[in-house]
Amino acid sequence: MSGFLLAHVTHPDASMALALVAAQLDAQRAQRPAFRPTLGLLYLTDRHAAQAEAVLAEARQRWPGLHLAGTVGIGVAATGVEYMDEPAMAMLLMDLPPDSFRLFNGRQPLDGLWEDRAWTALVHADPTTPDIGELISELADRTGAHYLFGGLSSARTRTAQWADEVFHGGLSGVAFGQDVPLISRVTQGCQPIGPTRTITAAERNLVLTLDGQPALPLLLADLGMGLDPPAPLMRRLRGTLAGLTDAGDQARGRGGQFGADTRVRHLIGLDPNRQALALADVVSPGMQLAFCERHVEAARRDLVRICAEIRDEAAGDEEAGVPARRMAGALYVSCTGRGGAHFGGPSAELQLVQHALGDVPLVGFFAAGEIGGHHLYGYTGVLTVWLQP
Repeated sequence: MSGFLLAHVTHPDASMALALVAAQLDAQRAQRPAFRPTLGLLYLTDRHAAQAEAVLAEARQRWPGLHLAGTVGIGVAATGVEYMDEPAMAMLLMDLPPDSFRLFNGRQPLDGLWEDRAWTALVHADPTTPDIGELISELADRTGAHYLFGGLSSARTRTAQWADEVFHGGLSGVAFGQDVPLISRVTQGCQPIGPTRTITAAERNLVLTLDGQPALPLLLADLGMGLDPPAPLMRRLRGTLAGLTDAGDQARGRGGQFGADTRVRHLIGLDPNRQALALADVVSPGMQLAFCERHVEAARRDLVRICAEIRDEAAGDEEAGVPARRMAGALYVSCTGRGGAHFGGPSAELQLVQHALGDVPLVGFFAAGEIGGHHLYGYTGVLTVWLQP
């Protein structure tokens, strides 16, 4: 592996966009004759979703033998750049050994040798897939590191994903062997507005009690509001979310922020008669819950933190005999609710990553849900960096 190549473009015609991407990549390959691409990560904005099959067919003609994985997003990302709400594509070419990775999908699952060999996996998934959270957890348990990274397709028109061919529904992606070194981190985008409590009574997605007390009055206390008048409360609740953490996992990280095990979910209803509240997820007694709100500065700080952790881990530890390893390329999957103006302006989020990591070839997309470890997240970013062996 000699490092990865990146190309990205915005153009209203999908075929022309691919031609421009190919021209950029060919120019870079001319400077590196030893580069032999084996895997490509290709992301399209939903403006090009209808042409996904044609784009993939043309890409196979341009790069015979190249395996291609990717999906559709409302926005796509590249080093320091976000393409939101415009026709665009971004592609990362990787020169991994052919036997170090394996594409999978609903028709070609991870079986045989790769059932035992898969160490981590990049996963793309359709957000309408039933029991998607359980499928992600089950697949994570089948990898050696118990770690997945990726996200759910996002589109206003047609969702699609590809693993050498286009699919709709289910999961697909790329499994990597242990000989493909990478570092991955989840960054949170919400600020807790109250203490972390334990769910002590629940019915499916209904939280009845927290720490033995009715849930609704505790929510109102954290917000400093009452049920009357209802209009101000409804406005505040539209921006209020719940951070869920499984029993035994760490709910808070540095500075009281959410840890990587916390998943943010929407509040979808109140039940004043039962003094309960409903969440957009199934809950059970023993889980931990903290109410929260989206918070720009907290999101910026946490993004810088994970970039620093990745950079430090790549730098190695001379005293411990751990060598430094160059960052060959990166993938960043961010929530559709984080990109653009949420970080202060166009491309601000990706510019933060670029400033922290340097000009590492990076590709990614804005997802309807982010996958990190064995969880499905919301309002987060998942940053993964491949290292030189």
